[in-house]
Amino acid sequence: MFAIVFILILFVLLFLSVPIAFSLGLTTSIGMFVQGTLSLDVVPQRIFVALNSFPLMAIPFFILAGNLMGIAGISKRLVDFASSLVGHFTGGLAMVAIVTSMFFAAISGSGAATTAAIGSILIPAMVAKGYKIEYAAANQAVSGALGIIIPPSIAMILYGVAAEVSIGDLFLAGILPGMLITFSLLVSAFIISKRNGYVGEEKKSFKEVLIAFKRAILALLMPIIVLGGIYSGVFTPTEASVVAVMYSLFIGVFVYREISLIQLIETLKRSAISSSIIMLVIGSAGLFAYYLGMTGTPAMVFDALNVVIDNKYVFLIIVNILLLLIGMFMDGGAAILILVPLLLGTAVEFGIDPVHFGVIMVCNLAIGLITPPVGIDLFVAQQLTNISILRIGRAAIPLILILVVDVLVISFFPPLSTFIPALLK
Repeated sequence: MFAIVFILILFVLLFLSVPIAFSLGLTTSIGMFVQGTLSLDVVPQRIFVALNSFPLMAIPFFILAGNLMGIAGISKRLVDFASSLVGHFTGGLAMVAIVTSMFFAAISGSGAATTAAIGSILIPAMVAKGYKIEYAAANQAVSGALGIIIPPSIAMILYGVAAEVSIGDLFLAGILPGMLITFSLLVSAFIISKRNGYVGEEKKSFKEVLIAFKRAILALLMPIIVLGGIYSGVFTPTEASVVAVMYSLFIGVFVYREISLIQLIETLKRSAISSSIIMLVIGSAGLFAYYLGMTGTPAMVFDALNVVIDNKYVFLIIVNILLLLIGMFMDGGAAILILVPLLLGTAVEFGIDPVHFGVIMVCNLAIGLITPPVGIDLFVAQQLTNISILRIGRAAIPLILILVVDVLVISFFPPLSTFIPALLK
């Protein structure tokens, strides 16, 4: 009974807009104090233990790498390359936004960063070509959600640490689901553009495609270097993040020559702040997970679910609904850290692969980036367009429904997530 009250206190604090890290820490401290089962000296100890993890070092480095690539002038190069590939189709610019977001997602690991970097270029271009501004914003916001699905993904690093599964496997597991979502968005862009008369650009010659590819190739190589290095055994995911930083810095300063000293200092500051916020949440979530384990809450959740659930398919349906709802109100990283200790044990008991379950969680929470009231990609798109969230959200509804269908396919067809990791083992 206390476990239920304990979790309810947490969600009450979250809905009262208490910062997530403080909600987790305060809830756990209250639970320890009321029950008297653990000394409050455990609080700083468990926070330190949660942060004392080598794989977690990948997060600040990937954040810094993404920010460096964002100011290195690669956005325009990726847009030009994507335009040379798909710009001539009906709805070409909408497709360019989707394909460029897929490319940039493989660099940034962040939905908001992808939406901002690509949307600042393509939303004005789409509007200038006659696209409705709300559709241009919605298309970019939804495409930006690929940022946490396509590897390297910060959300997948968080899940890997929380679930104690291979981050490299998670990165590989996100490739086919990311491609499925990209393809479905391209189909939707074609259909919507056909209905609204959004024509394509002039088709590029093969020579122009090669020129655009040559200009973008250094940016496109980064995810290949990261994943190739991990699976060839050259470096670990954490070491790969450092390689990504050095690579981003090298091409930004010495090849593209777009990064100035002032920009570098500001990027370091911004990256440090973003990393600190995430690490504070991780430390508090580690304390929260430890207390859940001490109170036997995961076992209670499993027993409670077993009363109403008799197979993994019903469990997956319930989990998908739960994740979609929570994603509407909570940051994806925090949701992963809170829910993994509660749900993963039950998923494993039902025979669900932990890597597959991680992809399900990340893809569901990616939808949370584009659903009100806290869909961060919507707010980024709103800042780029100065139109209401309501208008963007209404235009995004058909695209969100497509993503929901994609998530169901990913949930009930495990090979989409497990095939590539199994193939390379």
